[in-house]
Amino acid sequence: MTDPVPRARQIAEAHRHLDGPVLPVLHAVQAEFGHIPAETLPEIAHVLDLSRAELHGVVTFYPDFRTAPAGRYLLRVCRGEACQAMGGAELGEALRRALSVDWHETTADGVVTLEPVYCLGLCSCAPAATINGVPRGRAGAEALLAELEK
Repeated sequence: MTDPVPRARQIAEAHRHLDGPVLPVLHAVQAEFGHIPAETLPEIAHVLDLSRAELHGVVTFYPDFRTAPAGRYLLRVCRGEACQAMGGAELGEALRRALSVDWHETTADGVVTLEPVYCLGLCSCAPAATINGVPRGRAGAEALLAELEK
């Protein structure tokens, strides 16, 4: 892979004129690389006239930002109240065990990244999950895992 720092600098420069450019820059960098490479943070901070600590705080605060590449499948499981009441906690635990990962981790083979999300808006179909952004209602661990094996 080529050095991501020059491209991150271009992205930051292109957005620096915006009011509050930090989130648009970080989203664009993540869209470009699939994550926010650590080596890009000092350059982004410099272009946006922020401290590295301020930028690190933003990256780590928002759960949608990743500092490592996600797996081929991004499996998000709703942790909202309605889903928890309908078996979401058990679903999450079953997936964590089956995949041998914790939340925000990627399987050793790089295929699946498991992330919690705190509402998918599918409360009437709880528990809910998404696979690469495609919603799954009344989700069960076996069905989700079977989809990942296709």
